[in-house]
Amino acid sequence: MSASGSFVQQTAAGWLVLQLTGSATALGLVIAAGGLPSLLFGPWGGSLVDRFDLRRLLMVTQAVLGLLAAALWLLAANGQATVPVIVAISALGGVVSIADSPARQAFVSDLVPPGDLTSAASLNGVVFNSARVVGPAVAGVLIVGVGTTPCFGINALSYLAVLVALAAIRPLRSGSAGVRRAGGVRDGIAYARSRQQLWLPLVMMGLVGLFAFNFAVVLPVFASQSLHGSGGTYGLLSTMLSAGSVGGSLGVGLIPHPRRRYLAATALAFGVALAATAAAPGVLIASVTLVITGIAAFAFTTLASTTLQLHSAPDFRGHVMALWVFVYTGTTPIGSALTGWISGSAGPRAALVVGAVACLVAAGIALRVRTPPHPDAALTDLAVAVRPPDRERV
Repeated sequence: MSASGSFVQQTAAGWLVLQLTGSATALGLVIAAGGLPSLLFGPWGGSLVDRFDLRRLLMVTQAVLGLLAAALWLLAANGQATVPVIVAISALGGVVSIADSPARQAFVSDLVPPGDLTSAASLNGVVFNSARVVGPAVAGVLIVGVGTTPCFGINALSYLAVLVALAAIRPLRSGSAGVRRAGGVRDGIAYARSRQQLWLPLVMMGLVGLFAFNFAVVLPVFASQSLHGSGGTYGLLSTMLSAGSVGGSLGVGLIPHPRRRYLAATALAFGVALAATAAAPGVLIASVTLVITGIAAFAFTTLASTTLQLHSAPDFRGHVMALWVFVYTGTTPIGSALTGWISGSAGPRAALVVGAVACLVAAGIALRVRTPPHPDAALTDLAVAVRPPDRERV
């Protein structure tokens, strides 16, 4: 529920910034503020996550995020939600997310047996991407009907349900301090760099995240300037993208084990779909291409995230997922600023084309790099953990 509320707020905040400034560059800078903390300090989040009980840590971070949403709601209700205010709240939320995002990713592995981790990661992607459908759709209706302020209130209230759920959950494994490794950032980077199954998804996501995953910046401008639409148009396009993302995440659940060729294929499809969206002449065609874009984009991200969780030892899973958040979210400040600048200078269609090229380059990297096709064929922590001792390979 909180994820849906977050997307309601994100959609409303983006539209509010455009109303206040009319500038794609300003929108990009506002969104960049939320990712700047992850860019600067994201890898350190893994060290923090691997030192504390994940459930208790998440209760703290979710409570703080709820208070920030409530503050924005009150300020907006009093007519004080200016661009600097939105930037400040977005930046503070980014600071909290340094610990919150990798903790949420790693917490999945504490809830299910190792053999069910692929399905659990896929289901987690479905839940998150379903929120991408519900959130923008609700925001679009509210923006047209009553304005942006109620959207912030919905997000603030949604965190109450999350806190109740966290209080009731009892993980299969404890993530308490002393059980998990307390290594530093260098340990986590060295661990990921030594395993092809880890560094390849991270490199691909870094490239794709920098240039292609900037929908919150490019879609409002694309809807208003290229398609000459309104807030409802933006909500429709966001909903189409999100609907595709649910399908992409569900499809990953049918794959027994993520492999390199699947990462390459989904990155390639992501690039082609972005290029088709850039060429769309109207709302109808853009809606269709954005559904395909969502399928490819979030199949890719779910595959990459699942690969990282499957090939990470429990002691280092927080570190690895912090690196994942770093390349997924931490690239937002630079990517959003670049996308906003490209959209303002050459138009949103050009920004979409740049993202398409980045996806094609990422697919090319995956096709050229040779990684072990299955954990049983590689010296990975997962392979050692799940095979009986007499079948282990050295």
